[in-house]
Amino acid sequence: MDRQQEFVLRTIEERDVRFVRLWFTDVVGSLKSVALAPAEVEAAFSEGLGFDGSSIEGLSRIFESDMLLKPDPSTFQILPWRGDEEPTSRMFCDILTPDQEPAAGDPRNVLRRQLDAAAEMGFTCYTHPEVEFYLLDSEQPDANGQPVPADRAGYFDHITGKVAQDLRRHTVNMLEAAGISVEFSHNEVGPGQNEIDLRYADALTTADNIMTFRTVVKEVALAHGKFATFMPKPFSEHPGSAMHTHFSLFEGDTNAFYAPNAEYNLSTTARQFIAGVLHHAAEITAVTNQFVNSYKRLWGGGEAPSHISWGHNNRSALTRVPLHKPTKGGSARVEFRGIDSAANPYLAYAVVIGAGLKGIQEGYELSEPISEDVWSLTTAERKALGIKPLPGTLHDAIRQMEDSELVASVLGEQVFDNFLRNKQQEWDGYRVNVSPYEVQQYLGAV
Repeated sequence: MDRQQEFVLRTIEERDVRFVRLWFTDVVGSLKSVALAPAEVEAAFSEGLGFDGSSIEGLSRIFESDMLLKPDPSTFQILPWRGDEEPTSRMFCDILTPDQEPAAGDPRNVLRRQLDAAAEMGFTCYTHPEVEFYLLDSEQPDANGQPVPADRAGYFDHITGKVAQDLRRHTVNMLEAAGISVEFSHNEVGPGQNEIDLRYADALTTADNIMTFRTVVKEVALAHGKFATFMPKPFSEHPGSAMHTHFSLFEGDTNAFYAPNAEYNLSTTARQFIAGVLHHAAEITAVTNQFVNSYKRLWGGGEAPSHISWGHNNRSALTRVPLHKPTKGGSARVEFRGIDSAANPYLAYAVVIGAGLKGIQEGYELSEPISEDVWSLTTAERKALGIKPLPGTLHDAIRQMEDSELVASVLGEQVFDNFLRNKQQEWDGYRVNVSPYEVQQYLGAV
């Protein structure tokens, strides 16, 4: 037994932890959980906990349903929102086959494979997410079928006595208590919209943190009598919720993206990484924007990136190079703005990193940066500049992903096939649904 496992068992005993929740996700990133008795944790470390993988979306086929949950002791945390009366903890799990091999359908393993590929190239990948969400009065819409925002605050507004400030403060305290460092939080542009930025960490830790983050936000909102949603676009007239993420590659303690004498301080490695992400952007969009509603965000305005471009400090670009601290080499990074808040973070980060690594391996050439406001350009102007659009619907994104050798390689055959099957079923259900808009628009018109 290693030291981390010993620490977990000792903490469980000393803190009188009554329930140990084992967490993992299905192919679309829905959090799954099973509560383990403390006395069974040691056996779970050594043998795993058996469960029916075929009952989890995209995890295994019916004839290979026996799977094992193997808790990762490095992710052990007491859940602060559960209180002290019956202390509860959680650990994220790796999913194994009965012969202790990594399960092909485990999203966490998909990301780990890409990080291993980066390590073979000499890189460690760090990520820093900016997570947006809406705070609503309740889960139920109003009489017109519309969500009701919890407040009318705007970007960076400071309004005393409002529930959003209390909720964000409570959320940040809970996250810190769960070992997740927060950089800052604020009101976003939409009414009831908030953003909380997590401090940078390695990509696997970040993905785990995002899953915990979503749970904490929802739990705290309920405690305040409100409802939190990470739906990409809950309002037609207000901005959608993104998960802009900053990526950087390090070689040891050196930021591989930083070159002090180069244009924008971007190294060749950074330029090739950006080129890879842009080259494969359309192919990975179904993963980074996985729901029908995601395309209402991408194409609904509100600073969402609907076209493939990059720029220096240009927030209309899909990928931008921020320069908050241009002389600080360690802070050099690339911001990818194409991920929404409902994405499976394990798969989304895997495909972005995989695309960037492909650009480095193949020596992709980076196009010229775009300084213009991409949203204000005409179609002809964008075409003249070589700016191509992202897929306009989930259906379009599925078609792009189906033909992608890169995404198939990154996700692996099982996740690739199961993800596409899930998304095709979603699109099939959506395209035959008659919306209230259609009834209102056409019922009396024809």
